[in-house]
Amino acid sequence: MEYVYAALLLHKLKQNITEDNVKNVIKATGVTPDEIRVKALVAALSEVNIDEALKAAPTAVSPPAPSAAGGGPSSATSAAPKEEEKKEEKKEEEALEGLSALFG
Repeated sequence: MEYVYAALLLHKLKQNITEDNVKNVIKATGVTPDEIRVKALVAALSEVNIDEALKAAPTAVSPPAPSAAGGGPSSATSAAPKEEEKKEEKKEEEALEGLSALFG
């Protein structure tokens, strides 16, 4: 994975993704680069448009997790829909009472 990160870093900095550049980035982290992995990475990326691949990559956006304590901001937002439901029920009941008075 560190080899892919090295390639992404080089791409971000608008540097050529060459064997020497990838090796230098890996060496800068204090790790001895694996020649075979470097060659395989550079060969694989030579035919890839990295900008297009990044745009096409799926991104996961998860909703915020509910608070276990119940006092966080998520509890306030979950209370609002319940209040709206109660108001709608009251309006429906009042409307039905009004109809019964007309017919009844």
